[in-house]
Amino acid sequence: MIDDFVYEWLENNPYYSKIDFLHNIRLHSSGCSVFQKTWKTDSGTYKTETIYPHKLIAEKFLSRQKSLNKNLVGTKNGNKLDCRVHNLEYRSRSIASRKRKSSSKLGYTGVYQEHNRYRAVISIGKKSMHLGMFGTPEEAALAYNRKSKELFGDNGKINIIRGMSL
Repeated sequence: MIDDFVYEWLENNPYYSKIDFLHNIRLHSSGCSVFQKTWKTDSGTYKTETIYPHKLIAEKFLSRQKSLNKNLVGTKNGNKLDCRVHNLEYRSRSIASRKRKSSSKLGYTGVYQEHNRYRAVISIGKKSMHLGMFGTPEEAALAYNRKSKELFGDNGKINIIRGMSL
């Protein structure tokens, strides 16, 4: 998904039009969209060009937001395919890490099973803070969410809890 004005800019840009950028975007294994094309050079070797639309759009339309600390592009709504300008933002590495999807076996960031109970833990700086032991992983995830919101506000990681409305 892109804005109409971004579509027009890409269509009218001589380079992106020449490489047929808009019609050669595919889904990357990371879940975001990517343009990737390989060309044979004059010397007989091959050159692969990779362009991520969300990064290209942010560099063109949000460059004033970029700073030394905030130099990674992410989506506000978590949908990596939504490259509309209002949904893109520059983030610091720590915020990008907090927004990343959990790879936990339980599916919740900061939740670990210990015997028949579930421990909730959150990191502050490089230190772990124990939040408690709970009867279900969902209760532990909810405790993590509350503390994350308290500590980091809108930049905190929030677990999507199955079967619960927040």
